[in-house]
Amino acid sequence: MQKPASFLIATAILVGLGMSMPAAQAAQPPHLQRGRAFVQTHCARCHATGRVGESPLAEAPRFRDLHHRYPVAQLAESLAEGIRTGHPGMPEFQLDPGQVNDVIGYLESLER
Repeated sequence: MQKPASFLIATAILVGLGMSMPAAQAAQPPHLQRGRAFVQTHCARCHATGRVGESPLAEAPRFRDLHHRYPVAQLAESLAEGIRTGHPGMPEFQLDPGQVNDVIGYLESLER
């Protein structure tokens, strides 16, 4: 039985739409999606927050490289208490426990 042309066109469109979102991003659990959204909103102005690219501010470390400096989980306390140091011009902010877990989870996902 041959499929109607409209079915084939609709299937092609759906496949194309699915390919427009990277598979890894689409497959991320909600807490990693929230962590990714947080760092993109609050940190991407200075830091490279993904698996590729350079930091817009040269002094700001790329998030995918943080685990080379120290265990990323050690950032949890600083995030909860408020980061007050870092590179020049870094804003102060304090995360709630859920945000800390989301951001740490996302940063750890960049290690893989």
